[in-house]
Amino acid sequence: MIIKNAIIHDAIHKEPYQGDILIRDGKLISVGESVDAEEEVFDATGLHAYPGFVDAHSHIGLDNWGGPTGGAYDFNEMNDICCPQLRGLDSYYAQDAAIPAALKGGVTTVATGPGSANVLGGTFFAVKLYGNSVDKAMIKPSIAMKCAFGENPKRCYTDKKDSARMTTAAILRQALYEARDYMLRKEAAGDDITRQPKFDMKMEALIPVLKKEIPLKAHAHRSDDIMTAIRIAKEFDLKLTIEHCTEGHLIVEELKEANVPVAVGPTLMHAPKQELIHKSWTTPGILAKAGIQVSIITDNPATPQEYLPFCAGQAVKAGMDPFQALQAITINPARHIGLEDRIGSLEAGKDADIVLTDGDPLVSDTTVKYVFVDGKLLVENV
Repeated sequence: MIIKNAIIHDAIHKEPYQGDILIRDGKLISVGESVDAEEEVFDATGLHAYPGFVDAHSHIGLDNWGGPTGGAYDFNEMNDICCPQLRGLDSYYAQDAAIPAALKGGVTTVATGPGSANVLGGTFFAVKLYGNSVDKAMIKPSIAMKCAFGENPKRCYTDKKDSARMTTAAILRQALYEARDYMLRKEAAGDDITRQPKFDMKMEALIPVLKKEIPLKAHAHRSDDIMTAIRIAKEFDLKLTIEHCTEGHLIVEELKEANVPVAVGPTLMHAPKQELIHKSWTTPGILAKAGIQVSIITDNPATPQEYLPFCAGQAVKAGMDPFQALQAITINPARHIGLEDRIGSLEAGKDADIVLTDGDPLVSDTTVKYVFVDGKLLVENV
């Protein structure tokens, strides 16, 4: 297929350009060059082409539209504060009504997984927003290990195990120390099964974190929680991403020195907890201006998934550079979840996830007209 005469915003070059997009077998073959091959033609004259929007932090498919709230649904395990062995993909409901709504808004890929009731809650995964099962739509089954600081573990486990921030940090450290010991003993035993430590599913789940194969995905709103996450990641030499980063604008230099990717949001909501009182639309712009890699997130269902580009538009209204805001819902979240080789920009070799609009998608009166995922036209708003 050839998408002809589109105004292309590839999320890599700041200025848009007019041209064609050649798609074969679900991949982008060329972007921008004039194409006259014998292919099916889709006339995009007057339309703007963007990469499919990407959300680096969602609970779509786990905290389902119409489901109960309060932290006890399929996205949180309420009987164990430390459960790294859980996999978000095992709770994903492909028929969640939020999924087609998100796709209609141009969101084609999300990182989704466990909530933040637990100090360690399990693994996030990446999924395209289409299909009847997670097995067909999933891009990668494990992209990050969710951990949480601040009010949520305390609130959910006050009467059981955790009533202070220092306790949360100690529980995480204990798990990492035990996993490191388990890993070293396992490596020392080699192929000698008689010397192998007894199988422990929790410890096994943390080995990819210790080997820096996946990052800790740290739920942290307040500045002290952000710094605790950074401190622990340094102690154990781990990869880290900061999720929510509500008070990130208060510790810009510290975040820049730590050189960690941040995902800011959800901002389109009120402040139900003390740790959100400094929530501001200015945060992503301030951090991006400082040279920090910023993604904007919905934390669906905290903000409906389809409002992701609207949230980027609100950041622009608060002073964020428009191109950086576009990157914050395209290439930056792709980098944040380690999938920039497949999604997040319109470049040859990547998945053919394309959004065609009648204007700037960060402006509220713009309409998403067509959405392609893996080269297939899945949404037509005509």
